[in-house]
Amino acid sequence: MATSNEADLDPGRDRALSRLVRDVAALPEGEDPWCAGVVVAAGTGSDPEPLVRAASGWAVRHAAHDRELPRERWEPVRTDTVFDLASLTKLFTTVLAVRAVERGRIELDAPVAAYAPRFTAAAEHGITVRQLLTHTSGLVPELPLYECGSDEERRARLAAEPPATPPGTARRYSDLNFLLLQAVLEGAADEPLDRLVHDTVTAPLGMTSTRFRPPASWLPRIAATEDQRRPWGKLDRGMVRGTVHDENAYALGGVAGHAGLFATADDLAALCRALLRGGGPLLSPASVELMLTAPGLGFEIDQPWFMGELAGRGAAGHTGFTGTSLVLDRATDSYLILLANTVHPRRRPADSRPRAAAATALARAVRGGGPVA
Repeated sequence: MATSNEADLDPGRDRALSRLVRDVAALPEGEDPWCAGVVVAAGTGSDPEPLVRAASGWAVRHAAHDRELPRERWEPVRTDTVFDLASLTKLFTTVLAVRAVERGRIELDAPVAAYAPRFTAAAEHGITVRQLLTHTSGLVPELPLYECGSDEERRARLAAEPPATPPGTARRYSDLNFLLLQAVLEGAADEPLDRLVHDTVTAPLGMTSTRFRPPASWLPRIAATEDQRRPWGKLDRGMVRGTVHDENAYALGGVAGHAGLFATADDLAALCRALLRGGGPLLSPASVELMLTAPGLGFEIDQPWFMGELAGRGAAGHTGFTGTSLVLDRATDSYLILLANTVHPRRRPADSRPRAAAATALARAVRGGGPVA
């Protein structure tokens, strides 16, 4: 594993890191921008200061999908802007799950029904905790829980949903896995997910700008997401800012195992440094190894489509629908955080090329040269 001092020896590093910022942070100035605004942060586990931290573009630019605000009311992105993390929330749920395994509160190969017996379909089909974390439960990607009339209906719909394929036979990414995992964790600890995240992850790491359901006082710091309205939106909510973008997480009260957290790049960097240093104070090194080694638990491993040239030697990370991504490369002791509002003022076709370009620039900076073989 390279240290930050070893990475410093690369004479082309500064040029590569400048390219990282140019390739992503400058994109909002283009004619067809990938996002309204973005924060890029990269660093190493051994250095509390990032190698690069940059902000560009706008946290709020539109009043509606087809109407810009007056120019004087545009709000710029800053390095401390708070973003809706979307599916990066899954990484926090994963850390909680692996810690619960480490502490003997749950077992990876135990059935979900041992901790959340109300999930009758999971019990009937023998879905395990490990299958939730590896997306091999067979559950469909999502359900329209936001269409249910009450929390009781939502719980019943989720509990009764059978797997579409036999558990353990195929990988299919699903938000439902992490809604069931939330129930497992809450059942094992007898605490709600938001309290578990605070007490177990954010408070020990001093992540004071990370939480579910941010208070009204945070609103001036939060980047807007989407003008949600039909037909492209699943709910008619208008411009979303300060409440979770994901419709199911919104219907579930803003706290969900798959989405709902808001955070800054600096806070996420604290989490990255802790994991790169071996997990303390959150996890043991053995638990980090289990979580970040292929096939991975909760984390995606070596995915070039968003990791670029960081992929190939065990890089781990995840993306979020709102435009977020996080990559850990233990081979070079480095991390990359990209927080963007690609859905402002409305969602657009998926495109992870800017994520991959940023990751490639970082890879070339810390690995000292050309593409990874």
